[in-house]
Amino acid sequence: MNMKKFVATTSREALRLIRIEMGADAVILSNRKVDGGVEIMALANAEFAQLTHESRQPAPISARAAIVTKERAPVAVMAEPAISSISTMQLEQQGILSEIKFMRNMMQEQMDCLSWSDRQQRDPKRTRMLRDLLNAGFSPALSRQMIDKMPATANMEWVRRVLGNNLRIATKQEDLIVRGGVVALVGPTGVGKTTTTAKLAARAVVRYGADKVALLTTDSYRIGAHEQLRIYGKILGVTVHTVRDTEDLRLTLSGLKQKHLVLIDTIGMGQRDSRMAAQAEMFNATGVQRLLLLNATSSGDTLNDVVCMYNGAGVIGCIPTKLDEAVTFGTVLDVAMRHKLTLHYIANGQRVPEDLHEVNMEYLLHRAFKQSAKEAPFALHELEFPALMAGVGAAPVMREEYAT
Repeated sequence: MNMKKFVATTSREALRLIRIEMGADAVILSNRKVDGGVEIMALANAEFAQLTHESRQPAPISARAAIVTKERAPVAVMAEPAISSISTMQLEQQGILSEIKFMRNMMQEQMDCLSWSDRQQRDPKRTRMLRDLLNAGFSPALSRQMIDKMPATANMEWVRRVLGNNLRIATKQEDLIVRGGVVALVGPTGVGKTTTTAKLAARAVVRYGADKVALLTTDSYRIGAHEQLRIYGKILGVTVHTVRDTEDLRLTLSGLKQKHLVLIDTIGMGQRDSRMAAQAEMFNATGVQRLLLLNATSSGDTLNDVVCMYNGAGVIGCIPTKLDEAVTFGTVLDVAMRHKLTLHYIANGQRVPEDLHEVNMEYLLHRAFKQSAKEAPFALHELEFPALMAGVGAAPVMREEYAT
């Protein structure tokens, strides 16, 4: 193997020399501090691949021929040690390759950690902004992209402006109360669909009158679910109907054509529930548009999974709910940006209709970063950033999902 030693004053400089001479895919074998800097041993990726290929080759033809062509017992006995030695060599080579791969991954993580440590010392301002983004609930992928593209003179106002440019908010013409039509509220169990349906219905009643609004429910599974919506309908003076399948929904909607707005409260289903496909088919067959409700207290992975499973051609946007219970807003905003969901309203409580608000971008982003400035048990500190950000290997892939 043609290993080479590189000595430089910093790890960054040594890695730059390795990339110039051996390419960006060179294998890092070792790393240690020496007088005046660091010393890194590296191996060209081509030689590493060749070594891997050779270890997977079958036993030499001569050894196998000695077994097949010779029929006398003494010769067969003499061939056994050859077979044993070849197998031992292959096992040793595979063991060496496994160790090299492990060392390469470990050294790559160490190099990334050193790189982030150097970056913290050289540019503490970016580190502080990275801390604020992560503690506000934004994903490491988005936070890293923001920091990479941040101008030298930028401040937190620049961060808020970029985030605001990436968030989509429903215009007056897109507002479902103004536009009317038939809209179903969908989402997992407990996200607040029934309460939000009542809030939207109350807004529409105030503007157009109770005779122009109708409520439907597909939730015939939960005990008392229909009665809860019927109580809201009685208070608002709005008719409430129950539908069970596609044909029932089609017949009910045909009798409500004179209504300005028809809101459908749906049964809560987890994103992996087998009944989701049937519900989507029912709404697609009848031309019903959907609003996806997102629980702001859920984790980023959970929200991302919910959107992936519920999202489709009939989804016109989302309503983040339970903002009064969420400590950070960044997670739900990050998911909305990634999937390009239009924010129609935000819900922050159980009161009908007081706790449903139009989206105020300035207030929303102010609240998102207000909590991140406080000390919390789960808040990240600057000393933990190198280990965290060095492992964000998916960041280059995720960058296409955001437009800054």
